[in-house]
Amino acid sequence: MTSQEVRTQFLNFFKGKEHKIVPSAPMVMKDDPTLMFTNAGMNQFKEFFLGNSVPTSKRVSDTQKCLRVSGKHNDLDEVGKDTYHHTMFEMLGNWSFGDYFKKEAIQWAWELLTKVYKIDKDSLYVSVFEGSDDADKLEMDKEAFELWKAIVPEDRIIMGNKKDNFWEMGDQGPCGPCSEIHVDIRSKEEKAKVLGASLVNQDHPQVVEIWNLVFMQYNRKANGELESLPEKHVDTGMGFERLCMVLQGVQSNYDTDVFTPLIREIEIITGQKYGKDEETDIAIRVVADHIRAVAFSIADGQLPSNNGAGYVIRRILRRAIRYGFTFLGTNKPFIYRLVKVLGETMGKAFPELREQYQLIENVVKEEESSFLSTLEQGLVLLDSVINSTNGKKVDGEKAFELYDTFGFPIDLTSLILEEKGYELDVEGFEKALKAQKDRSRAASEVSMDDWTVLLEDSEQEFIGYDSLEADVKLVKYRKVSSKKGGDQYQMVFNITPFYPEGGGQVGDKGYLEVPNGDVVYILDTKRENNEIVHFSSNLPKNISGTLKAVVDKKQRQRTASNHTATHLLHQALREVLGSHVEQKGSAVHSKHLRFDFSHFSKMTVEELRDVENFVNARIEGQLPFEENRNIPIKEAMEQGAMALFGEKYGDTVRTVRFGQSIELCGGTHVKNTADIWHFKIVSEGAVAAGIRRIEAITSDAVKEFYFKNNRMLFEIKDLLNKAQDPVKAVESLQEENATLKKQVEQLLKDKAKELKNELIAELEEVNGVQFLAKKVDLDAAGIKDLAFEIGGQVSNLFLLLGAEKDGKAILSCYISKEMASNKGLNAGNIVRELGKYIQGGGGGQPFFATAGGKNPAGIADALQNAREFVAAAN
Repeated sequence: MTSQEVRTQFLNFFKGKEHKIVPSAPMVMKDDPTLMFTNAGMNQFKEFFLGNSVPTSKRVSDTQKCLRVSGKHNDLDEVGKDTYHHTMFEMLGNWSFGDYFKKEAIQWAWELLTKVYKIDKDSLYVSVFEGSDDADKLEMDKEAFELWKAIVPEDRIIMGNKKDNFWEMGDQGPCGPCSEIHVDIRSKEEKAKVLGASLVNQDHPQVVEIWNLVFMQYNRKANGELESLPEKHVDTGMGFERLCMVLQGVQSNYDTDVFTPLIREIEIITGQKYGKDEETDIAIRVVADHIRAVAFSIADGQLPSNNGAGYVIRRILRRAIRYGFTFLGTNKPFIYRLVKVLGETMGKAFPELREQYQLIENVVKEEESSFLSTLEQGLVLLDSVINSTNGKKVDGEKAFELYDTFGFPIDLTSLILEEKGYELDVEGFEKALKAQKDRSRAASEVSMDDWTVLLEDSEQEFIGYDSLEADVKLVKYRKVSSKKGGDQYQMVFNITPFYPEGGGQVGDKGYLEVPNGDVVYILDTKRENNEIVHFSSNLPKNISGTLKAVVDKKQRQRTASNHTATHLLHQALREVLGSHVEQKGSAVHSKHLRFDFSHFSKMTVEELRDVENFVNARIEGQLPFEENRNIPIKEAMEQGAMALFGEKYGDTVRTVRFGQSIELCGGTHVKNTADIWHFKIVSEGAVAAGIRRIEAITSDAVKEFYFKNNRMLFEIKDLLNKAQDPVKAVESLQEENATLKKQVEQLLKDKAKELKNELIAELEEVNGVQFLAKKVDLDAAGIKDLAFEIGGQVSNLFLLLGAEKDGKAILSCYISKEMASNKGLNAGNIVRELGKYIQGGGGGQPFFATAGGKNPAGIADALQNAREFVAAAN
């Protein structure tokens, strides 16, 4: 049975049980501050479990893209080392929102596994929650136990502890007891020797969990207590890759047709053979796994970067590059070549892989090139660290600096040190790493109180499209504390005119007016679990009374202008550059807008002008705002509405139209394009391979932009003696400056020539070496040129030159190459040692090196002590 058939049979089975088949949500989370990535199939349904929203269908099923590489559910370190952990994986699941519960979930799971997939009943084991003696004092799940006892022999039912059989998504949120189904795929001989029951949850590669049936009964509160959910739900998750392993009769997930095409391609590219040795196998598994995680993330709109979710993706990709570099002998980009194979194997189920193929390939290739360059630089830096090490143990703090500042992997550092006969101060590295993590954790740590509920209001109403103020009632609130933001309060109202951050648009600001005249300022608005949450520094004094919520009208208008401008900009880019242009991200603020899009090259001045003119023509055309707030998504797409990859859309959507521009959008907009006044591009540049970014302004910001430019022009004219044509005046100055620069360069050359002759005349012989240590009036580049010129004329030369520039000290050491090897002198080591006198450091090659420092007064001491190195040379 192929993996495609496995997936199809699962969805068809639950379709036959009256489940609605829904698409996978994006792998990158956007409206949940507690998660960066979708790490379980239930994430997209969290609002239903919490009772914040009512699902359109009480039974649903899907296959969900998941990523587990950070936080509580983190499988990254295990990936590649075994045959069943993955970063990105598919979770086949079925859900019940207050409909069926344990009986149906258990019976249907058994029916699908044994009757549809025809898995041998005697190879299956099930587990049941045994209860807990901790603060929760939970009882054994007797209901599940009795249901399983009616299906399987009692000796195949295993009692599981809280770690294995009580599922929690995080420190807070929905949770409940679960029943796991495990499969034993060992040979008959192995089964005869050791009972499968004893290997369940023991990390045995052939006795693995394939399905987890979670019975959502509780909500974990911020104080750690459990409370019952309003309704009981079912949340099941079956590992697609593991299921394929069982049904295809292989002993590893990597031997299924989910991975074998990728592994074959890696073998062809690298010339390595899978199954040859453990190190090679691990490296191939790492690369095959990680390209999936990276490709799906990019397809969902998350590019590698240096922070947040983007940093996690970069870290995964760099781990794959490092394994290829270290164990597969690859020193050139190669992982990007796997994107095509991945699209061929998974593109039918996930068409975004095919549609975003070129972008994914470009981004991966650029990231590979960049990191391979980092690895090369790191090797040079590591050599420098080794050269400065006394003894055979390399300082852990220096290794941490390589890791933290230059991105050089610590395990690669350890491996290279071992090969060169050194060892790493692991304790020192771990200490430095822990200190950094503690600093980071302290800076980002957030504590949340539980919600204090004042009104039972099942669903909040947003009225911000039509009104900027409303009389509201506070439904619930909680206190949130962080080092960065201090103490704040989050509030949820029964209705609200405040737009929550989303779709690239910032959240509204404004205030609450209390009947007694007091004002509480709303600092930000966000969406969490389908609720609109308002942030403030304090609570209204009368929390039970009616409050007047007022949105900052000026800021909303500016933000709306910028949002509408992004739509017109998108249309303009597709018109000017071509239909290959797709939006890859946006940030809509009140003062400016940012728009990321796919394009293969830097835009020309003419193209930028054409785009600006296109947008401004639509502004001058006074196009009216047309919206449809509740249109079936299929109908919207047929009308030509543009959807964004990485966004989650429901069955019905909102469309926004200005003339020929029509997009799916939930943001706020101007009533007429004339309200934008004017559009001006401020900058255009690259974000990643094949991704460009435009930053632009509209409305009041454009007026301010032209006002500043105009003022600057008058200031320039004043500096140019009120020149009538400042452009010509500047050109004349540039020509004059170029002439003077050439004259200065010639004077410096003449000076250096004179100085060269003077220095050669001052050379003295010390220990058979032509020696000179002297202070000169040159910059670092001039010193280097001078040193190499003298070195070209004088053999057996040791030259140390010092200089002071802009209050900083410079020391440069030149040693004739033949002498550096014959006498064991190393310029890099020498400037590093002498650099202490100028309170600095440096390095370089054995024959030339430079140090910089902040203490020019120490130059004389450094020059004086240089003689000792020559005198002591063999």
